Order: sequence, then structure tokens, then C-alpha cells
Amino acid sequence: MKARLILNPNAGSADAADALRLAIHAESDVELCDCEAPGHGRELAADAVEQGYDLVIAAGGDGTVNEVINGLARDFGAAAFGVVPLGTGNDLARTLALPNDPVLAFHLALRGERRALDLIRVESGDETVYAANVCAGGFTGDLDAAMTDELKATWGPLSYLIGTVKALPDLSEYETLVAWDGTDLEEVDAFNVVVANGRTAGGGRPAAPRANPEDGLLDVVIVKECTAVELAGLAARALAGDYLDSEHVVYRRARRLRVESTPGMWFNLDGEMHTNEPITFEVVPGALRVAVGPSYSPEPEG
Repeated sequence: MKARLILNPNAGSADAADALRLAIHAESDVELCDCEAPGHGRELAADAVEQGYDLVIAAGGDGTVNEVINGLARDFGAAAFGVVPLGTGNDLARTLALPNDPVLAFHLALRGERRALDLIRVESGDETVYAANVCAGGFTGDLDAAMTDELKATWGPLSYLIGTVKALPDLSEYETLVAWDGTDLEEVDAFNVVVANGRTAGGGRPAAPRANPEDGLLDVVIVKECTAVELAGLAARALAGDYLDSEHVVYRRARRLRVESTPGMWFNLDGEMHTNEPITFEVVPGALRVAVGPSYSPEPEG
């Protein structure tokens, strides 16, 4: 087996990176390539496909994983894929039940069970890219900015109420149109739109806790316009585990979703800001063969 590991040298601790480098050195069929700049991981992955590598491994955070997956997009069937979580979020790794230990994750990438993972094709304007975990647009960034460590330490559970009240004046009331699976556009009063293949975002926060990354469907979560108190309750409920049954949430599964918004709703893809233009999300079923952890299950617990 011919493998290439693409490492983000700025992710994780120096000790973790050193341990990983030693483990790679012991495997004669694994080539180590360091990312030298943003976008380099995508180039290295595309080159690995062209050179006929059997396995490509992304070692870093969700941003590194996203770069490498987009490099593999030339031919998703050409090489298997592995993840070594070294970032701060590592949300795709959570859904795949991968160990935090980079050496253990590396050995799983080489020899662990592989499953056929869905991906999200994202089209906006003339650009097509792919996401593996979660695409999110709307108020999430405003609320995250308001939720400081000091606020959480001082107010505990009340911090979600206070943080939402602080963020609310900056929230846009979007005029949002969505189309499900090719139907006509319909208006929704949305503060937030989440299109998910994985279950968590932002370092373990539940985004689509019922998502199955192998079911050939996107999990779509729309947070409807509501008051600051209602938003705070929803945020606390989300952090407790599952918020999808709230009256303030629209939760559906779809193969394709079109979103148009005024003002333009900014979307991030796997944590990286992408666009505020009209955007289409479409599932690509079973696109990528991915190594998973021993406790992985496509169906979430419960």
C-alpha cells in the first residue's frame, strides 16, 4: 500500500507532532508531506491522486481535513482517506469515533475498518467545493463571539441567556428562501441554517445530533426567528445534547437544499468561512472510503 500523510505543522502540540513523525518514520510505505501554506493540503492531495497513492491521510484540524478532501475530489474513488485529529475542533473525527491520540489514529488510518462516507457538494456561483462535516450560516458566529470564557465562568448556565442578549442586536433578520429537493423556493424566518453530514461543530457542540453520515441524506436544521430568551434556551438545550424537537427549529432530511437570503447569509464549510451568495447543497452518497474508530456507528446513540 502506498500512502501519503499530509500534516498541518501548526496544528496540535509539538509533542503530538513529534510522536506522529516517529510513527510515520517506522512505516516505510508512508510519505510525510507538511502543509506550507493555506491551500497546500489540497494541492498535495490532488497530486497523490495523480501519482496513484492508495491512501491519503489528513493530520490536522477540520480545515486541513476539508482541504485534503477537496484535493481528492478529482477522483474520490481513487484513494482511501484517513484522519489524524490534531486541531482544536476535530468534529469529523468525533463522528468517526477516532481516538484523540495521533499515533493510534494514524495506525487506524492505515489498518482500521473503512466505511463509505457521504459528502456534501456545495455550489455557489461558478464554484463547486465539498464539505465532510457541517455547513452553517447565520447567527452562530455572533453567538460564539459573545460566549466568552469569562462570561461562562461568571454566570454558568445563565451565560447562554446573557450571551444571546448581547449578540441579538447584531443579528440580522434574514429574509430567507429555501428549496428542498428541487421544489419551489419557500420563505422561512431563519436566524440560522445548518446543513450537516456529521453531528457536531465548533469543537463538540451538537449541530445535527441525529445525523447518519452514510444514509445518503443531508440533515438540515433551521433555527427560526425568536426572542433572545427563546434563543438562549435553545442554545442551552443544544449544549445538553439534542434540540431538534424545539418549536423554534425546523428539522428535515433532504438530498438537496437551495438557500437564498437577503441580506446574504454567510456560510462556513467545515468551520471555514465561504460565501454569502445564493448556495446549493447536495449529498454525494458513499463518496469516500474513510477509516473509522472501533466504536463507530453510523446511527447515533439513542
